[in-house]
Amino acid sequence: MTEQSTESPPTEVDLLIIGAGPAGLYGAYYAGFRGFSVAIMDSLIEPGGQVSAIYPEKDILDVAGFPRVKGQTLVDNLVAQANQFDPTYYLGHRAEDMDLQDDYVDVTSHKGVRLRCKAVVITGGIGTFTPRPLPDSDNWEGRGLQYFVPKLDVMQDKDVLIVGGGDSAFDWALNLRDIARSITLIHRRDRFRAHETTVDDVIADERIDVHTFHEVSRINGNERIESVDIFDNRTDEKRTIKCQAVVAALGFTADLGPLKRWGLEQDKRQVVVDTSMHTNLNRVFAAGDITTYDGKVKLISVGFGEAATAVNNAAPYIDPDKGVFPGHSSDKSKDQ
Repeated sequence: MTEQSTESPPTEVDLLIIGAGPAGLYGAYYAGFRGFSVAIMDSLIEPGGQVSAIYPEKDILDVAGFPRVKGQTLVDNLVAQANQFDPTYYLGHRAEDMDLQDDYVDVTSHKGVRLRCKAVVITGGIGTFTPRPLPDSDNWEGRGLQYFVPKLDVMQDKDVLIVGGGDSAFDWALNLRDIARSITLIHRRDRFRAHETTVDDVIADERIDVHTFHEVSRINGNERIESVDIFDNRTDEKRTIKCQAVVAALGFTADLGPLKRWGLEQDKRQVVVDTSMHTNLNRVFAAGDITTYDGKVKLISVGFGEAATAVNNAAPYIDPDKGVFPGHSSDKSKDQ
């Protein structure tokens, strides 16, 4: 991919999608389906967003048409679907500056690539995400401590301690139960943020040892983790768990980065949109987890619909002769 200077003429494209996660990839497909040229920009070096970066081998259960699908499989299929229309990818490029004009939008990456487009769809998920660190765990990352499990087989025949009470913690427990030698899950209280059905499945599984009101006090080992001291935060009673791997699923902090200075209306680090997915900025739309509106539900499947809504409502800005409704894909064929 050729780098540009901001002094050189910008590359022109009908639609720029900022964010190459599931919503962005589906938006790229849908824009191609509408006949638009598309560019996709993402700060990560591969498409897929959080799915590829954090849980590529985790089973996703709530995508329409897939009773169960691995995260990376879903991403690969979305990329194949989008690539039917040859979008241009700018991966490893953080969208840095935006210049709004009446008839176009200029977006420049932190590497100096400048794109001129007729509309923008922001699908940046939660922005830049950083895992919340496990207290007193300095120097153990890469020596048995992980915040994500991109490859399940690295846990083969290991004793695994999972720390956390959200969806990721419980999903890792279920996904690793046939791989790890043993699984212990601890959480600092007896209320969980994970989906109720997943919690019930974990608690009912005799292969997973769940301890509430427990926290990590010390990680032990030499070159790699060998055991972890945990304590009951009600009684201060301590015990040691033998393990070779710790998964700290404590969530992560998000930062919208340069988007914060673009003038977008925000609410709690999310971009406010209307029913057409239009932001408060002319020609700028948004879709997926980065958006907020009354009744918002954060699901990948919802993000797909929002991406289609954003692209279709951007269509008249790209080509005034095109309407919002594209017709049904079943009415079209490759021969048309």
